[in-house]
Amino acid sequence: MSEFLAKQFYGNTFTQWLTVLATIVAAVVVGKILYWFFNKIGRRLTAKTQTKFDDVVLDMIEEPIVVAATIFGIWLGLRQLTLTETLSTWISNAMQGAIILAVAWLVARLADSLFREFLAPLAAKSETDLDDQLLPILSRGVKTTIWALAIVVALNNAGYEVGPLIAGLGIGGLALAMAAKDTVSNVFGGFTIFTDRPFKLGDRVRIGSYDGSILEIGLRSTRLQTLAGTVVTIPNAKFADSPVENVSAEPSRKVVSTLGLTYDTTPDGMNDAIATLRSIAAANSSLEEKVIAGFSGFGDFSMNVQFIYYIKKGEDIVDTQNDVNMAILEQFNEKGLEFAYPTQTILHQAV
Repeated sequence: MSEFLAKQFYGNTFTQWLTVLATIVAAVVVGKILYWFFNKIGRRLTAKTQTKFDDVVLDMIEEPIVVAATIFGIWLGLRQLTLTETLSTWISNAMQGAIILAVAWLVARLADSLFREFLAPLAAKSETDLDDQLLPILSRGVKTTIWALAIVVALNNAGYEVGPLIAGLGIGGLALAMAAKDTVSNVFGGFTIFTDRPFKLGDRVRIGSYDGSILEIGLRSTRLQTLAGTVVTIPNAKFADSPVENVSAEPSRKVVSTLGLTYDTTPDGMNDAIATLRSIAAANSSLEEKVIAGFSGFGDFSMNVQFIYYIKKGEDIVDTQNDVNMAILEQFNEKGLEFAYPTQTILHQAV
């Protein structure tokens, strides 16, 4: 038996291979024990504290720590073998890189949890929408930075020259930016929206031929729901380069109407029409007190009455105009005030 154990396989004795196998199995077992400890004992301990921070930290670190411990155990087991210098160096570098990536996984999970559990509720309580819009972008940026640094460090420990790689990425990034200049301009347009804040979520805006409410403000584009109900995705660069009318920011909406009455309307009828328009405006709670109604002039086919009123901010414009116009139609018909339409009188001369 001792001769068999001392027999070499691929440059190592059977005993060495058994030791490696036992070490790897022990590392897996230790990983399982750590996971059980964190999941059972650790959670009971953190549940007794008043703060939520330790629960979040425990939930985020248990899996990466178990993976890192298992990798470290496998590394210790493989070090028991007699290997060539090249293979030993390669395994050592690979294990170091794996541990670095496991640590990056842990840090990224912690950062994501902190954003989700602590910063997001604070942003939701604030009055402004800017932090709600920037928080997801900041979270993705932090995690991307963590993973990028981890990959660079892992490659450096593995023996790769990262200097030329970083320089190459810089040149490639410049070429990519030149090729994707529209995307870059849209990103800068997004930052302009976040900083200047020409509008916020839910505002009704007009830009170009589009008129609707802002549904979502992204880093590259903004989604707008038109009055017809369709959703339009507009590149942020268009908002930076085009005039944007924020309808919701208006203190009130001015509406100008011209009503044409027939030429057989008497002066008393004209005064009655003007008084009726003012009473309609006064009875509508969606309108401002400022109202203008008057006999504006003689048209080709009608005597014109100009009616100007202001819809309060936040009121539905279409519904308010509908209510006002229906009231005008009903009350003018009741009072016998007739609306004019184009007519033509032809006189025949007797021969």
